[in-house]
Amino acid sequence: MQDRSVWFVDSACSNHMTSQESTLINLDRSVTCKVKMGTGDLVQATGKGTLVVKTQRGKRYINEVLLVPGLDENLLSVGQMMEHGYYVLFGGNMAVIFDDNSLNNVVAKVIMAGNRCFPLSLESITPAARKVSMVEDSWIWHRRLGHLNFNSMKKMQKKEMVFGLPVLTEMRDVCEGCVAGKHHTESFDKGKAWRASCPLELVHTDLCGPMQNESIGGNRYFITFIDDFSRMCWVYFLRNKSDTFNVFKKFKVFVELQSGFNLKKLRSDRGGEYTSNEFLDYCASMGMERQLTIAYSPQQNKVAERRNRTIGEMASSMMAEKGMPIEFWAEAVSTAVYLQNRCFTTSVLDKTPFEAFTGRKPGIKHLKVFGCVYYT
Repeated sequence: MQDRSVWFVDSACSNHMTSQESTLINLDRSVTCKVKMGTGDLVQATGKGTLVVKTQRGKRYINEVLLVPGLDENLLSVGQMMEHGYYVLFGGNMAVIFDDNSLNNVVAKVIMAGNRCFPLSLESITPAARKVSMVEDSWIWHRRLGHLNFNSMKKMQKKEMVFGLPVLTEMRDVCEGCVAGKHHTESFDKGKAWRASCPLELVHTDLCGPMQNESIGGNRYFITFIDDFSRMCWVYFLRNKSDTFNVFKKFKVFVELQSGFNLKKLRSDRGGEYTSNEFLDYCASMGMERQLTIAYSPQQNKVAERRNRTIGEMASSMMAEKGMPIEFWAEAVSTAVYLQNRCFTTSVLDKTPFEAFTGRKPGIKHLKVFGCVYYT
């Protein structure tokens, strides 16, 4: 009896094909087409699905597998694997399948059989295939949203705070990226604090750095500006602390022009970058109120302090989970700010910071296209 776990790597086959309906998940019956066999006969395909298999490098998903009733063998299309990012090298009586163009990550080695075919034994996962797919989606969206906690993701989905987020299952397993990137001290005591009633009525700011390693762009600092009303955040990268004043002027012009509101109050610590005569004179000439915290009291600037901590944790988690070089910290920080502006926060009722500031609900379908915002 033919072993139905064997798939033949076929360079002449235009699509992955199988006759085993039980091995496929997410089967789409609306996909019907004619398949031309080697004999010239046309056979009707009755659907398209996904095959879940176990490999030495973990679970793999073989997408767009045609269901062709009556097919004697399972076929893996070389061309389709290449379209999905795999590299296949033939030589030395074997076919080697690689995960990317570095040709370092081997997915499988297929020894040529006596009939000059390349049979690959794949252990499919069928009993809990749909559950596996949901679990995988939950972890994927956890990573796409910068390692956002599952409780916040469920609230975003339930309250429809963004477009494109599916129903997710909360996972109890530990995320290694979160463990590596989110160690911190206890949070500040909470108390009743005054809140702005419109955008830019109060903006919090804080400078973070110097970093031990320069970014790709040669920067060692980043500065954030957080709108108190919406918690919308903007980030800029600096080579030196002395660039703070020029960056603030750029931010002020940009945000006022884009929003139609005027920046009225700016809250910061008493760092020298914020207390220069040039900075204070400029704020006075603009009629802007300056709020400076008491020395060595970060709690008074807790909105900016906590946001910078959260940004750092998210960036560290993404970099640790993907194994990215430390020189990419600025790209990770920029991605973290982008994601946080489109994620749930307890500081704004049933809205993301992006919607609270712009009045438009954000969409996150593009995160599914790219896998995540940051590239690896």
